[in-house]
Amino acid sequence: MTAGTTAAEKVSRDTVIIVTAGGIVLALAFGVRAVFGGVVQPLSDDLFGGRIEIFSLSIAIQNLVWGLAQPGFGMIADRYGDRPALWLGFVCYAAGMGVCVLGTTPLAQHLGAGVLVGMGISGTAFGTVLAVVGRVAPPDKRSFYLGVASAMGSAGQALLPLLVSWLIAWFDWRMTLVIVTGLLAPMALCIPFLRTGGHGVSEDDPVDLGQTVRRAFGHTSFTLLSAGFFVCGFHLAFITAHLPNFVQNFCTGTNLSPEELRGLGLRALALAGFANIFGTLFASRLGGRFPKPYVLAAIYALRALVILGFISFPVTPASVLVFGFVMGGLWLSTVPLTSALVLVMFGPRAMGTLFGFVFLSHQLGSFAGAWLGGVWFDRTGSYDMVWYVAIVLGIASAVIHLLVQERPAPVPA
Repeated sequence: MTAGTTAAEKVSRDTVIIVTAGGIVLALAFGVRAVFGGVVQPLSDDLFGGRIEIFSLSIAIQNLVWGLAQPGFGMIADRYGDRPALWLGFVCYAAGMGVCVLGTTPLAQHLGAGVLVGMGISGTAFGTVLAVVGRVAPPDKRSFYLGVASAMGSAGQALLPLLVSWLIAWFDWRMTLVIVTGLLAPMALCIPFLRTGGHGVSEDDPVDLGQTVRRAFGHTSFTLLSAGFFVCGFHLAFITAHLPNFVQNFCTGTNLSPEELRGLGLRALALAGFANIFGTLFASRLGGRFPKPYVLAAIYALRALVILGFISFPVTPASVLVFGFVMGGLWLSTVPLTSALVLVMFGPRAMGTLFGFVFLSHQLGSFAGAWLGGVWFDRTGSYDMVWYVAIVLGIASAVIHLLVQERPAPVPA
């Protein structure tokens, strides 16, 4: 075995370790946040007289803070290293879950489940983890490794809502969230492995973040990509936060209790997470064969079609599970493609910062979807209007992505 072969094998082994550790962190970050939809109603019944608007606002704040903090965490990672950003996110996440469990007022829930958990997700989810993967992966395999890490993250979204659908039947919402909070602990074991090195881009390489950000926002395709990603956030946050409550109130043809119907909604979200594992890998493969903007346009168009089909027929247990599975195949499949386009346009060195700004748009959409769902349901007792908004936005995002150009951004003279 030659020295060159040995070095190549070491780089490959290190990359696999980093992708695996990153996938576990993503799985926990996304799995824990996915359980809030399962406690919206019992928490609201216990604390707020059954009004779901208050805790829906907490979830909306969570998504907004996640987006607002993402560029900041990206800058910390790009300037000081990825692990400081990850550790800060881990601490915020654990603290936020603790405040959520102990809190009894709207302010406490907005601070805990909203601000602190939002910051925690920002430091431990896509913006930070995919930046590490993007830096360490070989250029010809970056899209593949980004897809693998994203798909691994989907496992948490598949398993934790399923776990909570069982826990909530045995415990109250507080004990359920205490158990879920304990599942964040493995993050602490994985974060030390998330470091760049080898043949990847070094954290010591100089970069002018201010100039890079100005260049990005002066590039039309980057702006369009950010605008289209708003829709992804709207879809995911609305469905994650409100599908269990939607199923509880509008599922027909069943003798299930309200708690069992809410559990059915959680199982549909778990099924979405399971299907997303394969959908993300498939989309990453398609992105390597076809122009990524076209693949993204197809995903958003299909989302609009799937939602239209779901609400056009009576909601039954079978249709809920089919919707969860089909929508799951389109769930986070946008993320590796979107992050890969940022890499194509600007390279890996400022990936954390630039993807952070793209993800901010995603989270503005998440805020709108989570909050609007709660407000509209409390005002009208229906989610119909929000579903129709989701369809229109899906079509609009499909058109927007057809205008994105997959090529490096011009370098200013």
